[in-house]
Amino acid sequence: MSRSSRGAVVFSAIIIASSLILAAMLLAHRFIPNRWLNLGSLIETFLPWFGLLIPPLVILAAVRRRPLAILIALLPGLVWLKLYAGLLPDKADGDGEFRVIAHNINAENTATEATADALLTAEPDVIALVEVTEEQREEYDRILGRDYDYSIVYGTVALWSDHPITASSEIDLGLGWTRAFRAAIDIEGRPVAFYIAHLLSVRVNTEGFTSDQRDHTARLLGEAIAAEELDRVVLLGDLNGTAQDRALAPITYQLESAHATAGKGFGFTWPASNPLARIDQVLYRGLDATGSDVLEATASDHLPVQADFDF
Repeated sequence: MSRSSRGAVVFSAIIIASSLILAAMLLAHRFIPNRWLNLGSLIETFLPWFGLLIPPLVILAAVRRRPLAILIALLPGLVWLKLYAGLLPDKADGDGEFRVIAHNINAENTATEATADALLTAEPDVIALVEVTEEQREEYDRILGRDYDYSIVYGTVALWSDHPITASSEIDLGLGWTRAFRAAIDIEGRPVAFYIAHLLSVRVNTEGFTSDQRDHTARLLGEAIAAEELDRVVLLGDLNGTAQDRALAPITYQLESAHATAGKGFGFTWPASNPLARIDQVLYRGLDATGSDVLEATASDHLPVQADFDF
């Protein structure tokens, strides 16, 4: 065998091996361990983006005119489509009976009035804000209070509602300060339990994907939701993780994603300037999601999310 022939065989073998590894990672990401640098959660956070590796593999195989390499290079593409093709079409089914918005407004966001006006344009029944400073809260109270008769604030998380808030309580995430609460809202005589939460941030650094504290807050929030007595539940907020991240399983195994059910595309929300992941969530149970959308950018580093529901 000539040197060029050996090189072609080796090149094809590399393409085949790379394609098989990529397909296995997409298909079996749940089995990637978190023991080393929390690698599993890191991969799951950005899993859709691994689809960008597929076209180069197919092109390289086609250039080399290796049928087997081409065939195997298509395999991760089929797996990717199985995972995400269902997210791409628009699944909205009308406006619904009530609308909610969740937004991490960013503690450094000074464009309070412009941010509030952008949210009001969508005419939501319930607005949930996280990362709210004391100064911002006073401004939002002044602006949103013109349109919403009911509001509640716990620590750095807040909610404004068109409908009566009949009960509320802090959720202890073991942090020493409040980043989550529960509010029961009576919507046309039908009670809905709303959970507003801002889980701790994760970090990607030399120690990997450091998320132990975030994971602990997710477990505590999951326990609170599991104890909920009302059938209808909506969770709004910044969970600092995607629905695919296994660390959020204490929450996501109980609730559905409104965007997965009734949205279009991936619905990435962060960072606002070039969204790479959907970490701002609207999750629910006991209701029918009829629409979900990501709204235009405000002065925050997160994009607002919106969802419509029917009883």
